Amino acid sequence: MRRTVRSMTTALALGFALYFAARAIWWIEQPTAPLLMVAAIGLYLAAVLTAVLTSSAGSVRMPVGAAVFTLVASAVVPAFASIALEREMRSAPFATWYIGAIGLLAVVCVVRRNPIVGWVSLGILITAASAYLGIGNAFELGLVGSITWVVVAQLLVLFWDRAVRDTERLADVQRAVSAWHATQLVRQRERRVRAQRALAIAGPVLSRTVAAHGELTPEEKLEARLAEGTMRDELRGAVLLNDAVRQAISDARRNGTVVTVFDEGGLDGVDEDRRSEIRDELATVLASVHSNRVIIRAGRDDEIAVTVVGRAAGGAHDDDAVDLWHEIRRTAD
Repeated sequence: MRRTVRSMTTALALGFALYFAARAIWWIEQPTAPLLMVAAIGLYLAAVLTAVLTSSAGSVRMPVGAAVFTLVASAVVPAFASIALEREMRSAPFATWYIGAIGLLAVVCVVRRNPIVGWVSLGILITAASAYLGIGNAFELGLVGSITWVVVAQLLVLFWDRAVRDTERLADVQRAVSAWHATQLVRQRERRVRAQRALAIAGPVLSRTVAAHGELTPEEKLEARLAEGTMRDELRGAVLLNDAVRQAISDARRNGTVVTVFDEGGLDGVDEDRRSEIRDELATVLASVHSNRVIIRAGRDDEIAVTVVGRAAGGAHDDDAVDLWHEIRRTAD
């Protein structure tokens, strides 16, 4: 869309530039200094081509060199075009071509995001036309039109830039909404998976409990406690679990170890490959645990992702009773 609009505006600018150049060449009386008139026409065409066609990489804004050349042409072209004619000929229709021509050049500067150069060029035009034609004649012979063009161009640029900003903000909002929607879908899938896992874990135990009217054997009571602990793990720290970690925790509990899992966002921001490595390392640590109580905590820390603490029996309030302390870093060493 932007490329199409730029192509159209470029074609319009070049078309009007050729019109003003043709109007200047079509003089009905011989200029006293025709070379100056030809030089003015050539300089104007060079300035228009430079202003319209030169560009910076990835930017609509006119390069500084082109802007300076345009400003110089805005001052020189009216002087050459007026000096080339006798005073009484300067108000002829072909002689006032530079009023529309420099107005067009100022419009190009405004559209190319150089409004200061455009308005300065317009100021130079007003000064030159007033000096050579008289301020009243200058306004009657087209100066009002040039001023109107520049004002309208400035307003259109402002509205266009605002529309582009609003469109970009709308696109950002749409991307944010899409990302939020995708996150919600992922969370819904995770909740469904956890619910299915919970049913798979608790379903058989509950069925046996109902069938036995609550009269469970020691082995069934153990299975019920394991199922309860597994369900807590799934709710409190599912992100820390894989099949190996689940099996290691289950084996530790069967051996009499009390295992508690807490996830406080320790793996947030960690890529999936590193998460897999962290889970594998956690499973290895748990496979060799002999503590009476093990706490697995994934806290929010810049360096440590998971901390595993093991305590011996009777050491709840004694730091010396800690017989296992293992930290898993967020990044691989």
